[in-house]
Amino acid sequence: MSSKDGETGASAPRKTPILAPTPDSKPAPRAELTADQQTKYETLLAAAKSWADVTCDKEKDKSGPITDGERAWLTRDCLLRYLRATKWNVDDAAKRVRATLGWRREYGLEGFTPDYISPEQETGKQIIAGYDKTGRPCQYLNPGRQNTDASPRQIHHLFYMVERVTDMMPAGVEQLSLMINFKPSKKRQNTSVPVSTAREVLHILQNHYPERLGKALIINVPWIVWGFFKIITPFIDPVTRDKLKFNEDMKQYVPAEQLWSEDWAGQMDFEYDHDTYWPALNELCRQRREAKMARWTAAGQVIGESEDYLAGGTDTSVTGFKYEGEEGKVAAAGGLEETMAATTLDEKAPAAAEAEPQAAVTA
Repeated sequence: MSSKDGETGASAPRKTPILAPTPDSKPAPRAELTADQQTKYETLLAAAKSWADVTCDKEKDKSGPITDGERAWLTRDCLLRYLRATKWNVDDAAKRVRATLGWRREYGLEGFTPDYISPEQETGKQIIAGYDKTGRPCQYLNPGRQNTDASPRQIHHLFYMVERVTDMMPAGVEQLSLMINFKPSKKRQNTSVPVSTAREVLHILQNHYPERLGKALIINVPWIVWGFFKIITPFIDPVTRDKLKFNEDMKQYVPAEQLWSEDWAGQMDFEYDHDTYWPALNELCRQRREAKMARWTAAGQVIGESEDYLAGGTDTSVTGFKYEGEEGKVAAAGGLEETMAATTLDEKAPAAAEAEPQAAVTA
């Protein structure tokens, strides 16, 4: 398939992210909370509203008053993810949320810049492109494209991209589809990673990104990687293990037109060009973050705001505030869309379409 979604031909391959899921890709409806779950949520929400400071256990000097960005991160859906992850134990959920707030500061997550991460990304060893059949953004990991030696920045790169995946989530979507291709390259035959690194990544994902993994679709798994998975299996919780799918027909999970043609048997003809993709992805994500913050500010900057509201799926805040500002629409701005179209992203994504719930890592 050409870079023009829905058309065939010999046009140049896509080099930029896809703006939205296919019209047929819809998120599963959220389950209604039981009376007991609602009470527990309200208890956790009240606790979160009382937090005036963020405590950093490892780097005490980073402790201090909670920021607006941290308050905005404490959405209704975020709190519910931690409650589900702790089997609705309010005290455990509160401890984990506070631990994540401290970790995000200590880790320096908000300080990772595109320029800092760029050397890790130059070969396209991670790509965010397309959405699965429930509207979850697809994050491709390509270990065979590894271009740097082991370092903290390699792991920073992974979590920088997880943050960008959350930027790309449409309204109604809270999870991502992880697409891992272990196919070796001429420069890299061993596509496994050290067990110590895997354990660190799993620890961060399971503790600080609960309920974020929808599916992990994995192909070209060599025997050495199978052995690797057997080693780390004890560190993966059962719910996460059930989300791992190996060497299947991935068109079961991702629409063919938004599934990468290279090795995945999809129809999306995508070619990684760092000078094109990297600025386009970061600008798109920056605009979406700013649009969400504009909506959060307009509605009164409340802890417990709805992520559907922030993403433009509804114009009604949890407080009943009705958002009417055009400047806060969560969609690609005209200038960026023109730039992306010029680099072979030709589909149009009007604000209204982006604003609808069309339906982004641990269990």
